[in-house]
Amino acid sequence: MTDNDDTVREIRINPIVPSESVLVATARGMRPTTEEKRVERNTASHVDRCPFCVGNEDKTPPTIVAEPDEKNWQIRIVENLYPVLGDDRNDAGINFGLQQAIEGYGRHEVIIDHNNHGIAIHEMEISHLQMLFSIYKQRMQQLYDNDERIRYVLVFKNFGEAAGASIKHTHSQIIAMPVIPENVYNEVLNSRNYYQKTHQCIFCSLIDEALTFEATIYDRESGEVRRKIDVGQYVVERGEKFIAIKPFASRYEWEVHILPLKHESDFLNSNDADFEDLSKVLKNTMARLDHVIGGTQYNFFLHSQPHGNACSDCAPSYHWHLEICPRTSIPTGFELGSGLFVSTISPEDAAKQLRDVTLD
Repeated sequence: MTDNDDTVREIRINPIVPSESVLVATARGMRPTTEEKRVERNTASHVDRCPFCVGNEDKTPPTIVAEPDEKNWQIRIVENLYPVLGDDRNDAGINFGLQQAIEGYGRHEVIIDHNNHGIAIHEMEISHLQMLFSIYKQRMQQLYDNDERIRYVLVFKNFGEAAGASIKHTHSQIIAMPVIPENVYNEVLNSRNYYQKTHQCIFCSLIDEALTFEATIYDRESGEVRRKIDVGQYVVERGEKFIAIKPFASRYEWEVHILPLKHESDFLNSNDADFEDLSKVLKNTMARLDHVIGGTQYNFFLHSQPHGNACSDCAPSYHWHLEICPRTSIPTGFELGSGLFVSTISPEDAAKQLRDVTLD
């Protein structure tokens, strides 16, 4: 803290992955900056030249899955035309000296989230989002079952050019890969270590803290109150089964994580009732974000327990979750060079702004 009680300057350690840290420097928000421009969203329900719109099915690869059917589809899955991984080759890996490579084997598919071109997540019906999560689950399970070489299936969504989206029609993607991504592996490893020491899931502990913990921190010399941490300070939205929390060490200024309130390591164990409540929490969270920072570009991704021997014992320690990462600023040389994320708004203030939104 500085002499200005409203200014925060501190390095926060990510409790899930301690090697990751975030510099919260609210005074930096006062400097002149170049921010990612807000996306002017095309709200048209149909765009003639869009390959993902109804009637243009011949402009994409053949349908893999369509709900409720190919003629009246509301959600449709196709193979990605430009996959980052593919199953067309099965070459062995290479190894020469210290240089090693694994063949880029896997599957890369596009999930067209809705037949309405310009609809946003917070505008979708709960029943539609529930169906979308159910399709995520079905397709993830199929990809695991169809090939024993697949070690991880990642579902993610990009919105906006800065977030990596090349087509404006609302869509998400699914990639099946022969390796566990490093950030997921680090979560698994550190949560396992925490469990071995405490016999508790670290994600569950963080949820408990968010719901029950409060403290007052005093200055040692003057005795003045330096900070108060209140119950629910990081809670953005809560349902019957799920909770949306602003991470204490948020990498992105408006980052929010959605987690099951009850411990569960594998998204594939979720049921329709879970998806209904998850859809409500996601819809409300995205509505809050749209109200506060409307038009922002964002990524979200689903982290679930990896399959295979590498995570055969992590069910008690790992906790699946959905991470929402709005892109409201361009990374600086300091961030890229140090790996230290910089946030110019305190997570406490961001959570309060989101929580204070009155939803219709």
